[in-house]
Amino acid sequence: MLWKEKYMLGVPLIDEQHQELFRRVTDFVETVRKPIPWEQKTEQVNRTLDFMKDYVVTHFHDEENLQRELGYPELPSHRKLHQEMVAYVVSVSRQYEESGNQEQLMQQFAGRLLAWLINHVASEDQKIADFARRKEQEIHE
Repeated sequence: MLWKEKYMLGVPLIDEQHQELFRRVTDFVETVRKPIPWEQKTEQVNRTLDFMKDYVVTHFHDEENLQRELGYPELPSHRKLHQEMVAYVVSVSRQYEESGNQEQLMQQFAGRLLAWLINHVASEDQKIADFARRKEQEIHE
């Protein structure tokens, strides 16, 4: 799995959700890249698409609630990143159904999903953790 301890934010719920996302996305990428006929992969692909459509919405909601509680000033721009990813997942899912389960689309989706997840958690979400730590230090000073 591509999860690294350095991705931890220090918020158990969010960290658990991130780890689950990494598990699912890693499994998805491995499935899509297996050297077996595409027809043998479609069930896993469909499960992953269904999971992503539900779970990212739940996770993003929880993460945005955390940001609201912290008074995180970059919440609007962070929320926009979330909304764009949800729209992308929904769009790809629809395209996949309409294309008759096109493998090429899922290959591209797997790569983009993995890159987005790593970059988002390692960069954007770390800003939330840094803000929370600074805020905590100010309280104790």
